[in-house]
Amino acid sequence: MIPFVDLKAQYKSIKNEIEAAVLKALESTQFVLGSEVVALEEEFSHYCGAKYGIAVNTGTSALHLALLAAGIGPGDEVITTPFTFVATVAAIDYTGAKAVFVDIDPVSLTIDVTQIEAAITERTKAILPVHLYGQPADMNPILEIAQRYGLIVIEDAAQAHRAEYKGQRVGSIGDLGCFSFYPGKNLGAYGEGGMVVTNNPKYAQIIEMLRDWGQERKYHHVLKGYNYRMDGLQGAILRVKLRHLYAWTQARRAIAAQYDQLLAKADVKTPTVMPYSHHVYHIYAVRSKERDVLQQRLHEQEIQTGIHYPIPVHLQPAYADLGYKAGDFPHSELASRELLSLPMFAELSPVQIETVSAALCERIPCLN
Repeated sequence: MIPFVDLKAQYKSIKNEIEAAVLKALESTQFVLGSEVVALEEEFSHYCGAKYGIAVNTGTSALHLALLAAGIGPGDEVITTPFTFVATVAAIDYTGAKAVFVDIDPVSLTIDVTQIEAAITERTKAILPVHLYGQPADMNPILEIAQRYGLIVIEDAAQAHRAEYKGQRVGSIGDLGCFSFYPGKNLGAYGEGGMVVTNNPKYAQIIEMLRDWGQERKYHHVLKGYNYRMDGLQGAILRVKLRHLYAWTQARRAIAAQYDQLLAKADVKTPTVMPYSHHVYHIYAVRSKERDVLQQRLHEQEIQTGIHYPIPVHLQPAYADLGYKAGDFPHSELASRELLSLPMFAELSPVQIETVSAALCERIPCLN
């Protein structure tokens, strides 16, 4: 069987480093926050090109606290895309604000920057672009619109560790950047984890308090906060894995290039890398009108695949109260019916890539 993601292979490659780091963290008995988390915050924020990093328990918490730090609350509107994991929209909802959707660009699959301005109202307070699948959104037009209208830009970089927009690491481009360290991510914890990065010291201070019950110092609660703290063990594990992120990213990009070559003449559309983008391929998704047939074909040959995402958020029953209907965002809806995510992880072998590609070509002609 060829897995969609193979976390065991990655673990085996760094087993000794991980076990040494975990043992050190256990012996320190700093199980919540602590020195390993502080060190991770410094290392990861520097890696992103940002001044401050605040570690939290999940990527969703990172989004939630970034929105709160930016002053988003009841009655406000935040512009984002419906073609994303539901957490993007859930975090907006947690603040009492309303998500306002803009369709995706059908080529990049990220927010269509030409439609953002038309969605702005007097209640709009922020734009929340999603760097989907590891490809950055087109940030310069977003920043220009935000500046003209006095809006905050919060990057959802949950799938885009080490991705770059015109040479600048994502997360440090807008006012705040939010990352997830869910195990399957390009930089994944052995459990849950997240991070907010920013160059704004006020935002950093607010988020640091909010994640730990709103405390300015122990038992002195300035804000109504949350229990969103990162575990010390996850901090230690992520510090080890951060050292390998460059090599893993290069491997993902090489795998994507091999897929591109092998599928170049297949009747599937491979991912388009935008000219401004350094794509890190959290997901390698091909498009086909026969997506479901292809997925079944691969399943029969013991090749695991995924669908990211089969139902856009505006059509999810939980978010029917936003008032959208089928047909409102045609590019998002078509993408949800056509995209198929192929196996993608740094340890994927050339033989496995060839096997996946050959299986696709059996169903859809690949011309020699």
